Amino acid sequence: MSTPAAPAGNQRRYMREPARRAFAAEVREVRLTFKDGEDEKSPVYVMLPSGIRCNRIFFCGQMIRKELKGEENPFYSVRIQDPTGIFFVNAGGYQPEAKQQISRIDESAWVAVVGKAVARDTPDGTTFVSVRAESVAEIDEDTYRKWVDETAGQTLDRADAFGQTEDSRKAHEFYTNDPETYRQMALHALQRITF
Repeated sequence: MSTPAAPAGNQRRYMREPARRAFAAEVREVRLTFKDGEDEKSPVYVMLPSGIRCNRIFFCGQMIRKELKGEENPFYSVRIQDPTGIFFVNAGGYQPEAKQQISRIDESAWVAVVGKAVARDTPDGTTFVSVRAESVAEIDEDTYRKWVDETAGQTLDRADAFGQTEDSRKAHEFYTNDPETYRQMALHALQRITF
């Protein structure tokens, strides 16, 4: 068995990070963004308050608003609702695949999205969190319900492990949060769907 050859020169191989499942209510609370490494191509993470870093997120919900904005550089601004709140999603010229996918989906459809959470400070001192879409696909309501169930399970797992991992300790130090908040959020999400 041979090992793959190392890249020549200063080139590094970058593996795409798995997208983490998260509810809108938690994503809206993101404030901590950090880079893992000094290289310009090092991944940028957000720290979910429940205690896990993520470079990309995966979520599902109902598209409740779709708007094409901008004239010179048009982009889609979309709102997607899950049982805990609303995701604010954008797709423009740098996300041509997601932009095209959104253009073909009707407002009110159930969708699955993979994208990067972006936290920006606003002039009034608050933080606005949006998602830069990489991929958007239409799904059915059963798939959405399964996503809620699985995301609640992963959120509960993070709440149970809170304080036991490096990421959760970092989240607690920065957010000074109580894992019970995310446990209750997950349970509330499960109550809002019926199988």
